[in-house]
Amino acid sequence: MRTSWLDHLRCPFCGTRLALVDTGATLGNDRVITEGVLGCECCAFPIVAGIPVMIADDATRAAMHALEAGRRQDALLALLDLDGGRAEQFLALQARGAAATYRDALDILSRDAEASCFLYRFSDPTFRPAEALVRSVTLDAGLSNKPMLDLCGGSGHLTRTLAGRPLTRDASPATVIADLHFWKLWLATMFTSPTADAVCCNADAPLPFVSELFSMVVLMDAFPYIWHKRLCADEMSRVASPDGVLVLPHLHSALGENFSAGDTLSPTAYQALFAARCPRLFSDTRLFEDLVEERVIDLTADVSPDALGHAPSLTLVASRQDDVFRRRHATGDLELTGTLAINPLYAVTQEPGRSVLTLQFPTPEYAEEFAECRRYLPDEVVVDADLTNPLMPDLFGHAYEDLRRRRVLLDAPPRYC
Repeated sequence: MRTSWLDHLRCPFCGTRLALVDTGATLGNDRVITEGVLGCECCAFPIVAGIPVMIADDATRAAMHALEAGRRQDALLALLDLDGGRAEQFLALQARGAAATYRDALDILSRDAEASCFLYRFSDPTFRPAEALVRSVTLDAGLSNKPMLDLCGGSGHLTRTLAGRPLTRDASPATVIADLHFWKLWLATMFTSPTADAVCCNADAPLPFVSELFSMVVLMDAFPYIWHKRLCADEMSRVASPDGVLVLPHLHSALGENFSAGDTLSPTAYQALFAARCPRLFSDTRLFEDLVEERVIDLTADVSPDALGHAPSLTLVASRQDDVFRRRHATGDLELTGTLAINPLYAVTQEPGRSVLTLQFPTPEYAEEFAECRRYLPDEVVVDADLTNPLMPDLFGHAYEDLRRRRVLLDAPPRYC
């Protein structure tokens, strides 16, 4: 955690400022704190692996006591909810250093099918329109050089898009990822979006940030699973600047059919929660079609709640700036900011003088839920090159741009898979 964040954090319970507590547990310097304890007027919170944990529960208290006793590794294991064999696997992973990958860590830290969603996130058909929308809106004047928040950001895939936005000279705004689950934030800061600042907090409670801090607040997928939706909507509006933008991609609708739908609302109810921020609704189907067929994001094509009918999901964008709602060409799909990688949905078979990539879904359930990815992911790709060595664009010849745009080839974080 950067020490400058002490000016921007507030206790989610009493609202008072936080300061480092001199417990002998602090590890860091004047700029960055890796381990330590934060105190306010009502309670205390640990900082572990550079992540302040603004939650009051048994795991957090156990981590704080471990820190105070000098047992830093135990504090990390407590927050990652690891013991026994899984703890041993994690410690072995840490010992591998730079050879450890996001995929390896995900296999240890995730206890359910969410691991599949995370690993294949960069090419799934719900993520792609959200990524393109966020990237296009961040280019607006007055947004790109201010802090942005990815709330309920998971393990940082969309955060990476926010953190990679182009900046003007001397600009260094923070990109913040916040999530209830510490293990997801650990993955984000270690692998997916290491330049982002992470804060572990509960979106079902007041957010631990000062008011009017962020130029954009993004919340993808998770809003239907939040019980205190009215509180969360009000808090998103509170921490956004007056001219800021709220973006909620892929909201499950109560009027449509969804996998793992959550506690859904109607489009009308979603819109009403953000009424003070001039929200507009967009068809996820239209956003997807426009991106795949024309490579555009059209925020002039908002629709009424009634027009969405029984659509399974929708996207909400709220801003008092009319200029946000424009039609833009999707950009950045050929940028290479990380490592060129083959989409992990493909099995690679080496044959004499060529490589064969075959699309393979991890489970039948994944294949059904994300079936729309077949619109751009071919069943098989043959490349006249050996792909066992580090990948370079020229290996793919004239097919390179098409394979990138189809997400057969990914701009992946280093050590992703």
